[in-house]
Amino acid sequence: MLQPPMIKALVERLDLEPVNAARVRKPLYQKRRKIFPKRAEGRFRRFKWLVMLLTLGIYYLTPSIRWDRGAHAPDQAVLVDLAARRFYFFFVEIWPQEFFFVAGLLVMAGLGLFLVTSAVGRAWCGYACAQTVWVDLFLVVERFIEGDRNARMRLDASLWTVEKIRKRVAKHAIWLAIGLATGGAWIFYFADAPSLLRSLLTLDAPPVAYTTIAVLTATTYVFGGLMREQVCTYMCPWPRIQATMLDENSLVVTYNDWRGEPRSRHAKKAAAAGETVGDCVDCNACVAVCPMGIDIRDGQQLECITCALCIDACDGVMDKLGRERGLISYATLSDYSANMALATNNGAAAIDPRRVRGPNGALVDKVRHFDWRIIFRTRVILYFAVWALMGLGLVFALASRDRLELNVLHDRNPQYVVESDGSVRNGYMVKLLNMIPEPRTIRLTMEGMPAATMRVAGRAAGSGRSFAIAVGPDKVTSLKLFVTLPMGKTAEVAKAFALVAEDPLSHERDVYHANFNLPGAAQ
Repeated sequence: MLQPPMIKALVERLDLEPVNAARVRKPLYQKRRKIFPKRAEGRFRRFKWLVMLLTLGIYYLTPSIRWDRGAHAPDQAVLVDLAARRFYFFFVEIWPQEFFFVAGLLVMAGLGLFLVTSAVGRAWCGYACAQTVWVDLFLVVERFIEGDRNARMRLDASLWTVEKIRKRVAKHAIWLAIGLATGGAWIFYFADAPSLLRSLLTLDAPPVAYTTIAVLTATTYVFGGLMREQVCTYMCPWPRIQATMLDENSLVVTYNDWRGEPRSRHAKKAAAAGETVGDCVDCNACVAVCPMGIDIRDGQQLECITCALCIDACDGVMDKLGRERGLISYATLSDYSANMALATNNGAAAIDPRRVRGPNGALVDKVRHFDWRIIFRTRVILYFAVWALMGLGLVFALASRDRLELNVLHDRNPQYVVESDGSVRNGYMVKLLNMIPEPRTIRLTMEGMPAATMRVAGRAAGSGRSFAIAVGPDKVTSLKLFVTLPMGKTAEVAKAFALVAEDPLSHERDVYHANFNLPGAAQ
């Protein structure tokens, strides 16, 4: 371990105050103080780069992926076709009446958020939330043009010069370009991307497309570039909800004051004076990298998105000082409380880091560290079980659903017609739904009432009990059907009467049990 005099030489103390710390937090309507987060280096920062590249890649590139569905369906892999009222997702096609699949996915997303939060805190907020990802992207641009934290602070405080104007114009121009790309990518999910792109470039696209792009460009620019942490603090409801999802075994970013306090920049003098000294050298590195402008050493705070950049910053300082990493770490309240009890003699005394270290300076065996098995506790398993069962249910329903549907609506006026020969005729509006992108010939058959016959209006096939109906690919075919029961056969109405639609090739079938109305018994 390095001697105390080396601390000052190795670790420079950053002279700053956290913007949103509890001890300096201003009223809600106080003028905003800008945050200039310093670039962090470490394993969590690398993981955030990976997540950012993955999520942005999925968002921007997905509309360009093609998926062959045949000649009668769009070949865009992911498409929300509002005009045709279809949702295409690779090999899955969702019709309007099947919207419960989308609703199920939304419920699964909510349960997944509960699952992640109960296990690892606000990991969604810190790594995969759209606001976090786009703010990270905007910060990359800002650092590239204006430099890291100190350079950006100097530029912000300086007078307006040609150089400052050039940098600011370049930065905001790139931000607007990112916003434009964001809005443009969004509308490509609702129309064929190559065709819509050509229309946009030739100014032939519908006005709603340009309006949507303008709105999303503005919101991306304002939220990701200008408001940043204020969106998470004041606009997002999740920080207020997440507390109900956490328990004493949830992982959250934690400052381990049981080994860090009392902090001191002058360890040698403090030791000579008989004072206890913790591992924290009060360098403020954790504050400098925080995109939310808080001091994690103040404890858990609403503004913390658990991005873990403070862990990377602190680990770097501990490496320089030759001390164990983990002064700031992911920890559970249960482990933290146990270690705090060890450092305070079960609360009977002030924090003394010497209680958690042995004669050789290493942490004693009684100190509790993260155990990955804590993630697989009852609450998390229950969330996962419900989430998985919903997923399996949706998959089963998706795999077993019929791609042929028959809808029948009985005429209400008139409910029946008595013909000149005494026979009774009922009319029905029949809709055949062919839910695959290929043309099919459907056999429409009448079962029950053996004496009755049916006739399709507008077709020369005459009367019968079965007809072959050609239906278009991915279309609804409507037809008017008349069912006639001869005079003297009214007793047959008491028996079941059904219309059956069947595809002879795939053997898919759908059955509709219909009513037949007679004079004096109309319904």
